[in-house]
Amino acid sequence: MTSKDKTPLSYKDAGVDIDAGERLVDAISPMAKATRRAGVMGGLGGFGALFDLKKEGWKDPVLVSGTDGVGTKLMLAFETGIHNTVGIDLVAMCANDVLAQGAEPLFFLDYFACGKLEGGIAEAVVSGIAEGCKQAGCALVGGETAEMPGMYPSGHYDLAGFVVGAVEREQILPRLDDIAAGDVLIGISSSGPHSNGYSLIRRIVGRSQLKWHSPSPFGEGTLGEGLLTPTRLYSKAALPLIRKGRIKGLAHITGGGLTENVPRMLPEGTAARFNRASWDIPEVFRWLQSEGHVAEDEMHRTFNMGIGLVFAVAPDQADMVIADLEALGEAPVIIGDVVSA
Repeated sequence: MTSKDKTPLSYKDAGVDIDAGERLVDAISPMAKATRRAGVMGGLGGFGALFDLKKEGWKDPVLVSGTDGVGTKLMLAFETGIHNTVGIDLVAMCANDVLAQGAEPLFFLDYFACGKLEGGIAEAVVSGIAEGCKQAGCALVGGETAEMPGMYPSGHYDLAGFVVGAVEREQILPRLDDIAAGDVLIGISSSGPHSNGYSLIRRIVGRSQLKWHSPSPFGEGTLGEGLLTPTRLYSKAALPLIRKGRIKGLAHITGGGLTENVPRMLPEGTAARFNRASWDIPEVFRWLQSEGHVAEDEMHRTFNMGIGLVFAVAPDQADMVIADLEALGEAPVIIGDVVSA
């Protein structure tokens, strides 16, 4: 049957509020401006973002790009109503990856998709993205906000990011021709599970007697707040050492843990040997293992277990690298070495 309703329709009637989108751009513009770098050309609102490498002083740069999301950690944001930290996670998952190639993160773009812009949620998420960009030292140069009625339940959204970094050609990591048996593996701490293993985390919490608002069994605040602790940004710790030429390889410890990620920086014919007793496992992982009855090996191939970034260095450079990291406020630990496979 053909509808006889001739009432004029608008995009807003269909669930998309263009005015709300424009208000969001106005709200986030100061956040983006606060992350500006010398190479940024123009502002938000263009069809693309321009960046001038020459203004940044690069001599023979190679561009390095990375993209990622936050995964099911977003479900904790939805269920707790805490939205101002997942943006930090988004930047970190991208920026730390390009850092592992030796690259300085230069600029970042985000993609935020929801069914309806509501309740300041988008502004809270973008505030976290801007904070993550500040911590990484990169500029938030743009992004995309998509309001798609019917695609997402109320209060839910999806989040993805894209980063571009640069590295001088002679400083590209890993230096596969240089890494050899006997090299030392030095780790620096994570802030918790970062953005990996959250499908298992949610399953463990679901089987426990705790709620997201319950007091945290492994720290201060609530359980939800503790598990939403954002991913660490490692640019300020690693870039000075990369530029000194003291690093042979870097591994960002994401899904797969040390077991899967450290081998990504090693040449054929070598392997990583870890001493699991060399660092203290944070309480959050001990609680997850105990509450979920998770096997030791499964923990180490799912979570970072307290180590967020690993440096491969020559034995005669290890003491200097440790001293440099300590001077930057880190607590580096020798967690293993490279061996012949």
